[in-house]
Amino acid sequence: MDTGAIDTASIDIEAASPRATVSVQLPAAPIHDIPEDEEAVAIDDVAVQPDSLGSGEVTTRSVTLAVATPVVDDAPVRARRFGQGTPETAALLTSERLLDGARGSRTPPEGFWQKLLFDATGKRVHIGDSARAAARKELDERIRKRFVGEARFVPVLTRKGGVGKTTVTALLGMALADARDDRIIAIDANPDRGTLSERIGQRTDRTVRDVVREADAIRGYTEFSTMVARDETRLDVLASDTDPHLSEAFNAEDYETVAELASRYYSLVLTDCGTGIVHSVMSATLRRADTIVIVSGSSVDEARLASETLSWLEQNGFEDLVSNAIVALNTATQGSHMVNLGEIESHFKSRVREIVRIPYDPQLAAGAAISFKDLKPVTRHAARTLAALVVEGMPTTRPTFSRSTQSERPQ
Repeated sequence: MDTGAIDTASIDIEAASPRATVSVQLPAAPIHDIPEDEEAVAIDDVAVQPDSLGSGEVTTRSVTLAVATPVVDDAPVRARRFGQGTPETAALLTSERLLDGARGSRTPPEGFWQKLLFDATGKRVHIGDSARAAARKELDERIRKRFVGEARFVPVLTRKGGVGKTTVTALLGMALADARDDRIIAIDANPDRGTLSERIGQRTDRTVRDVVREADAIRGYTEFSTMVARDETRLDVLASDTDPHLSEAFNAEDYETVAELASRYYSLVLTDCGTGIVHSVMSATLRRADTIVIVSGSSVDEARLASETLSWLEQNGFEDLVSNAIVALNTATQGSHMVNLGEIESHFKSRVREIVRIPYDPQLAAGAAISFKDLKPVTRHAARTLAALVVEGMPTTRPTFSRSTQSERPQ
C-alpha cells in the first residue's frame, strides 16, 4: 500500500463542501415616539455568505449612532468651589457633617466599668454614669437653680459661740460657689470681731468699714472686688474689722449700705451674724433674709439654745423664716458622743424644713484656712447638701421690693 504524501493541491475543498445559507433574525424595533433629541437607528438584516467564511476574511460594517448628551452647566459647582453663589447658613455646620465619625463626639460616661465598656466598644455602648457620678450631677443641678430678680440673702445664725457658725458659713459659701456660675459673697457682720476671712486661703486688708467709708466711690464690680478676698472656689469674703471697738460700731445702717452694694454685684449674699440676737445688725439682716440657717452644736445646751433662737424668731414676726429654716447640726462639738443625735434631729424636724449633719473633719477642727477640695468626701457632701437645700428654699422669681421695713420682706 502506497503511504506516500497526499496531493492536497488537487482537492477542491470549496467544491467538496455543501453550499449553505445562514440568516440572522433580529427582533423588530419597538415602536415609540421619537423625542426631538433622539435619532432612530435601523439595523438591516444582512445575509452571511459562506464564501466569506471560507476565505477567512471578516467583513465589518460601521454604524454611526447619534447620542444626545445633556448639557450640564458647571457654573454652580464652580461658584460653590470659590465661595460664590447662595451662601450656606450656620445651621448646616453640624457635628455630624464636620466631625470624624470614627472618633465619635459622645461624652464618655463616668465610672470605671462604664468608661471601660465605652472605650472597648469603640464608643458605641454608653450605659450611663455610675450611681455615684449620677448622684453628684443631680446634686449639682439642685445647687445650680437659677434665680430671677434681686439678690437672695441667707443669714447664718446662732446664739452661742464656738458651735461652728463661721465654719458652716464658709462651707456653705464654698459649696455654692464651687457649683454655681454666678457670684457668691459671704459678709462677716459679726460685731464681736468675726473670723470668717481667716477660713479662706486668700487675705485682704479691706473690711466692711472700708466699704461703708468708700461707698460713694464704688461705681461697679471692679471697685467692689478690691474690698473682698476670693478663695479657690470663687467665693468672695468681705471681712469684719479686726479691732473689736470698730466692729462693735458696725450697726444696722452700715449693714444696709454694705448689703445694698453687694446686691448689685452678687446673686447670693451670705451673712455670718454675731451671737447677739438683739443687736441692730441682726434686725437689719433678718429684714433682708430669704431663708436662714441655724447652727447648733450637738450638746444638750447647744441644742437648747438653737431651739430658743427659733422661738425668739417666731415671737418677733419671723414665723415664715422659721418654717423655712435649715438647721446645720455640727457633730464635731464636745459631748456629741454622749448625746442621742437622733432625738435632737427629731426635735428640730418638728420646727424647721430640713436638718443637715456636719461631720467631724480634721481640717475643720484645726481652725485654719479651709481648702474645699481637700476636705473629706463626706464633709464636702454634707456642705453640698446644705447648699442644695438652701437654694431650694428660695423662690425662683419675685418682684423688686423695698427692704426698708420688716413688713415688706418677701413672703
